[in-house]
Amino acid sequence: MRSGLKAAKSPSRTAAFGRARFVSGVDNKVMINVLVAYAGKHGGTREIAEVVGEELRAAGFAVDVRDAGEAGSVTAYAAVVVGSALYYSRWRPEAVRLLERNTEALRARPVWLFHSGPCGPGANSARVSLPARVTLLAAAIDAGRTETFGGRLDPALAEGVLERLMARGSRAGDFRDWERIRAWARDIGRRVHSRVPV
Repeated sequence: MRSGLKAAKSPSRTAAFGRARFVSGVDNKVMINVLVAYAGKHGGTREIAEVVGEELRAAGFAVDVRDAGEAGSVTAYAAVVVGSALYYSRWRPEAVRLLERNTEALRARPVWLFHSGPCGPGANSARVSLPARVTLLAAAIDAGRTETFGGRLDPALAEGVLERLMARGSRAGDFRDWERIRAWARDIGRRVHSRVPV
């Protein structure tokens, strides 16, 4: 693997899972910790992360939804979801840095990635490739296929000449498919339950 991302053999995922559980003080139920980290500009990606967190909590997980720029180590979590807004086919630097800082730890736990950004007709059928750096990181941590969700382009929040021009046309609006997002989150919940020993 290029860029020095291929490290020595990582800790087993079973060992990582064992460190990422706690006993609820309410009913003594074993809870599995999950991190949902996001990076965005206008709040659209944060709202997707919050909905993913809601679905995972409903599935019985203890979930932290955090800005990627404020998230530190991932070692307290049994599974991690990282999402970024797409700007001109680029991930936000906060999300990239989170993956870079935690490459070894992420390799020891299941990771799901998503990005949001396509707007206009066909936004939710678009498949946007990962930027080159994120592609390398995703391979290094053995993340599955990145999910692409439609984005939101609010004319009132548009910045810069190009963004304002796009906000005047058919790309303006909210193109996030909430049921698809929720279904994806529920699938993550099922997969984590099947992989994490309790």
